[in-house]
Amino acid sequence: MLNNWFKIYFRNTIKNKGFTFLTILGLAIGIAGVIFSTLYWKDETSYDQWNPNKDRIFELITFLKPDLQIASTTGPMAELVKEKSDKIEETLFYQSGYLSELYIINQKKELLNKIAITGNNFFDFFPFDFVQGNKEQFKNNRNAVAIEEQEAKRIFGNENPINKQIKNLNGEILTIYGVYQLKNNSGFLPKYVISSPNLNIDDWNNFTYALLIKLKNPNDKEVVEKSINKIYYENIVQRYAKLRGISVDEYIKTSGLTKGYLQPITDSRLKAEVTGFPEDKGNLNFLKINLGLSILILLLSIINYINLSTAQTIRRAKEVGIRKVLGASKQNIIWQFLFETAITTFFSVLLALTLVEIGLSSYNILINKSLSINLIEFVPYLVLIFLIVILFSGIFPAIYVSNFKELNVLKGNFSRSKNGIWIRNLMLIIQFTIATFFIVAGSLVTEQVNYMSKKDLGFSGDQIINLTLRRYDLGEKRLDFYKAIKQDLLKIKGVKDVNATAFKFGNNAMNSSPMKFQDKRIQIQNVPVDYNFLSMMKIKLKNGRDFDSKITSDTVNNIILNETAMNELGNLSIGDQVDWKEYKFNIIGVVKDFNIENPENKISPMMLINVNTVDWLQNNLSEIYIKVNAENVTETIAAIEKFWKAKVDQDYPFEYEFIDKQFARSYENYTKQEKMFKILNVIVITIALFGLFALSSYTIERKYKEIAIRKVLGAETSSLLRILSKQYIYFAFIGFALAILPSYFLMQKWLENFAYRIDISIWIYVFAFILLLSLTLIVVLIKAYSATRINSLNYLKYE
Repeated sequence: MLNNWFKIYFRNTIKNKGFTFLTILGLAIGIAGVIFSTLYWKDETSYDQWNPNKDRIFELITFLKPDLQIASTTGPMAELVKEKSDKIEETLFYQSGYLSELYIINQKKELLNKIAITGNNFFDFFPFDFVQGNKEQFKNNRNAVAIEEQEAKRIFGNENPINKQIKNLNGEILTIYGVYQLKNNSGFLPKYVISSPNLNIDDWNNFTYALLIKLKNPNDKEVVEKSINKIYYENIVQRYAKLRGISVDEYIKTSGLTKGYLQPITDSRLKAEVTGFPEDKGNLNFLKINLGLSILILLLSIINYINLSTAQTIRRAKEVGIRKVLGASKQNIIWQFLFETAITTFFSVLLALTLVEIGLSSYNILINKSLSINLIEFVPYLVLIFLIVILFSGIFPAIYVSNFKELNVLKGNFSRSKNGIWIRNLMLIIQFTIATFFIVAGSLVTEQVNYMSKKDLGFSGDQIINLTLRRYDLGEKRLDFYKAIKQDLLKIKGVKDVNATAFKFGNNAMNSSPMKFQDKRIQIQNVPVDYNFLSMMKIKLKNGRDFDSKITSDTVNNIILNETAMNELGNLSIGDQVDWKEYKFNIIGVVKDFNIENPENKISPMMLINVNTVDWLQNNLSEIYIKVNAENVTETIAAIEKFWKAKVDQDYPFEYEFIDKQFARSYENYTKQEKMFKILNVIVITIALFGLFALSSYTIERKYKEIAIRKVLGAETSSLLRILSKQYIYFAFIGFALAILPSYFLMQKWLENFAYRIDISIWIYVFAFILLLSLTLIVVLIKAYSATRINSLNYLKYE
């Protein structure tokens, strides 16, 4: 029996190559999309799942105020919370983010990247396997270093690195006590782990340390949170209320109540709003969108397959009728067609795997990953996809065919019940609905990304390059060194202006502090700048004036605020005085809001302060901005590089970046989403047109006799085309109408990610409908026109 089914399948395949190709290709595209998104989902949800203590380790997240949370805490918290709660097994403090620093190794300078500065019990929390040395040696020695295996081979070759020493440029000597292997997906993937004692054990005003807490029992999470909040209350709220000479209630009203909560490390990648892990957050929205769209494409492919299969049954009706006359049961016919669907799906899966292999490198670039497919591990997913596709795409055509009446079929009467017609039409409407959703969503994503790229950012980065001044050896001489190199840089031909600050465009200000005015208190971004920063960046003053080198007080107690800070602090005016740490500052100007962070985020309150005003802010000066002439840019940058290597930094490589490109990276994820939507739009529309072609072919071929009669009675080609295409216009309109509400709701949810966003215009829907209708008419009219060319005699000679 199976041999017979094989023969029939391959005979029909050879006879109808075009239809077979379309069915296999359509399903393959849908299956490939699901494989891509499954690989991505599997990778993202696997972060820190390898960690045997994953259920007991939590990040401490601190609320400085109800709408401001940070993934850090104060230095004393690590030891104090362990003393106060017997539910805690151990704590681990670390510096958020990785460092890059020069070290002297084997008499040579090496730039080491992805350095983690942390407590000596790091490997109790992240138990990477040691291939040389062990974690106990690392844990029990001061100034210890552990190196990732590939880095150890790169630097030391085949030598044993254990007990070798490395030295930083400050002369600090560190000893290597271990070589470890990284796990693929972890919130921490450092190349170097350096143990450092917690020196900040008495400062409750400096939230610079990230803290992990390992509980003895994860069910004690809420108990430990109460201990943490009690510690914050006693050491911050009560302490600083007493220092200010105010009541606790008044302090909470003006400064807020500092609170903390424990965030499972398994949530840090996808579910957390903030995380201290240096590998940063994943994008759960993008992940859901990616998976949801791939499922929609597979659904579209299945509908397309059903339409193509039912269209094919016209040509196989007599075969089915004869088989039933010869004794084949209804169940036998169903199993035969399910068997044929299984063969088609099998070939589709093979083609899908080929498409995945071909497209995986491009997909990795799109999502910034290094995914690979391990067929052995992926077999369960492939089997599940295989069975789902057979179930949903095979059942309806098989049941539909098995219901053919032998007598009607053998007499040549192929008309089926109206229920069958409505089911096929419903599938076509669903295809139109999905296609409309993709067109609308793709158009909106493109418009939003264009809006972000063209939005007035409040500054101009045109012809301005950014250089990072590392030189950690400068210490308190950092500002003087900057002033000296500024004068030399200005002498270079093509350099128009030079400035310095502590932030990179596309990031936040890297430093914030509380600011108070009367009974209002806000957390404000600290932005140290040199003179002429506003004019160089073309940042507009709304009120007041810029810093002036001729006015001494501008380097003592004068500041400039942005519009957001003025609004949040309340009834402020030029000349008013605000409290900032132990200082009292006078407001001399207000600038219009400008972006320094990701443009999807709301602009934060900012304080611009002259670099000469506060000593510790001077030490944060790390970013040099140089405005160059548009002419001879290459020669100017070459001259800057020559000067930089000779006079500024001989150790670190010379690296520069134009500000506009630097800022564009901050919304790169959404640029990639735009590209993904464009690709998916092409795929979805193509598959939808396959289905439309199949159903129009099926419907129009059933009407050949009617067309022949109309032609004999004198119907013109134009009237025939109108009759044949009319119902598809109705279907397109219904499908479009059904897509309006879900597309509007879902895209509104997506646009909520952006503080600055477009509105959903009615013209998006007008464009979507015109495009949908145009493509529908092109496909249908091509088939309809070929139908009007038939020879009427062939269809009427037996009447």
